[in-house]
Amino acid sequence: MLFASYGPQKYNESRHAISSVTAEMKGKKLLCLLLVSWWFCLGHAWLPRDTKIRGVNFGGLFIVEPWMMGDEWRSMGCASYASEFDCVKGIGQAAANAAFQKHWATWINATDIAQIKSLGLNTIRIPLGYWIKEDLVWEGEYWPQGGFYYLESLCRHATDAGLYIILDLHAAPGAQKAWEAFTGQMATTPGFYKDYNYERAIQLMEWLTNMAHTNPNFANVGALQLINEPLQNYGIVQSMLHNYYPNAWKRIRAMEDNLGVIPSNRLHIMMMNGLWGSGDPNEGLRGIDLGLSLYDDHHYVKWTASVAANRNAYIQHSCTDDRGGNSPTIVGEWSLSTADEDGPEFDIKRDDAVAWYRRWWAAQVLCYEKQMGWIFWTWKVNWINGHLEWRWGYQQAYEAGVIPQNPQDAHAYGVCNGIS
Repeated sequence: MLFASYGPQKYNESRHAISSVTAEMKGKKLLCLLLVSWWFCLGHAWLPRDTKIRGVNFGGLFIVEPWMMGDEWRSMGCASYASEFDCVKGIGQAAANAAFQKHWATWINATDIAQIKSLGLNTIRIPLGYWIKEDLVWEGEYWPQGGFYYLESLCRHATDAGLYIILDLHAAPGAQKAWEAFTGQMATTPGFYKDYNYERAIQLMEWLTNMAHTNPNFANVGALQLINEPLQNYGIVQSMLHNYYPNAWKRIRAMEDNLGVIPSNRLHIMMMNGLWGSGDPNEGLRGIDLGLSLYDDHHYVKWTASVAANRNAYIQHSCTDDRGGNSPTIVGEWSLSTADEDGPEFDIKRDDAVAWYRRWWAAQVLCYEKQMGWIFWTWKVNWINGHLEWRWGYQQAYEAGVIPQNPQDAHAYGVCNGIS
């Protein structure tokens, strides 16, 4: 289990280690200032430089999406509910806390972290709900409690493994979309786009910024994502572009200034790119230094209406598509799921399914590595629609023989040779 060794004794050991780590960090900063060498001063905030970003999401861990983990959801006593909010409200706070804490402790564990590293991956993106900072929760909101302990421990394991960490505000105060379980609730209207909810989100960003720079367990947190998948409605999201984004940027940087963080150690700030359909993320950021910006592109061919639902069209699309736009872009969510999943073209029970999906996985990797890299959605699933659905789980696809041990192999398959 991930957290079995992280009890009071281990916590006290880590507390004693903080002073020496802090002293080492201060020494490095002083040396950087004396040498005035930007390359020498590169800190934990900087992206892996030896290769592309190649990673997995931890979807389903701190925000459970019942559709992709039905067995787990049932085991938590939540089968009658459509979202975390509904389950906590329905079964009560104490029962929910016990159920969710067991889930956080077991769903992704130290063995997973080791396996992720062994598979040639270098990055994890951790979707979070704003309620991870529990004092942001208002009366009448129902969320599981105790998650920060498990987030801290998870980041410690990932940091020890050398994985780059992106912390993603996946579920915003008030919900950025209606009727979406990934927001943690089935909100009837998107309530995020209000000043008071922007303020709660910014307080979360400040808190995470402080954590990334002062808590050694978060040493490999290099990026904060301001919001996942906002509404694709320019009329509604203008206040996000002109209020939330610039104020979040300013207050993250102000927190780093107050902490004495040197420029090369600052966090990247990540936003959905213009391809997402929520407007130009830079629209309201005039006068702000965007040198440490990152942009997130989500591309599920399954829902790309212009691509015909057949194998040839999928390969053609992935070999010729270019996810350009705002730069630098990471394709932060994608999968092997298809339209007409159980039809004759894409049925995973076909004799040649593994071989074809391996080729399509490689074609997508080649496409997304035209940009800064990719983060697969998601690391782990269990039964979906009555079978083990490896099209959504990197771990399951690897075990099925679809994904190789080294993602660099995608460049050797020749899947896109001759396709233009």
